[in-house]
Amino acid sequence: MSLTLAAGTAEAQSWEAIERVEHYKVNGTEPIELYRSIGERGPKISLGRTIAHTSFKLTWQRDYQQQGQACVLATAKPKLIITYTLPKAAQSLPPAVAAKWKAFSDGIVEHEKLHGEFMKDLTQQIQDVSIGLRNENDPGCKKVRAALQAQLKPISDAHVARHGEYDRVEMSPGGAVHQLILTFLNP
Repeated sequence: MSLTLAAGTAEAQSWEAIERVEHYKVNGTEPIELYRSIGERGPKISLGRTIAHTSFKLTWQRDYQQQGQACVLATAKPKLIITYTLPKAAQSLPPAVAAKWKAFSDGIVEHEKLHGEFMKDLTQQIQDVSIGLRNENDPGCKKVRAALQAQLKPISDAHVARHGEYDRVEMSPGGAVHQLILTFLNP
């Protein structure tokens, strides 16, 4: 199999992620009430609930072109939709609680937005290895498609590990999210 990434043909194609925010309502007028409501209403992940969640849908428009016996992946245009699911207080809060809620909420948004940046990085990495991918003896463009899939697995595995490590650090004792929770709940 002769597989190459043709120099000069892998020019970046511009794209922008679509970012959406969905809120779920939490009840209470005191920090502990709001936090308990998060535990009852937050996004369900695996067996439990979480404060917030970032998900994504990534689809591609790819143009495989036959060039004699060779096949080249000429374009790869992503459509990335990132959805942030965040808590929102259902009622007006007393001024002191509102200030604490804002700081807590802003910190959670910052955490989730970094997950979104990771997803944008993943998409760009996929595009970078896609455009210009070429196989010299590939009528029907089957080999180049298989070669692309083989290159995507390590990128995907690294992406999953990056998210996991980020959450592990952020949520561990002393981590940024852990500190947000403590600051929010403690008087």
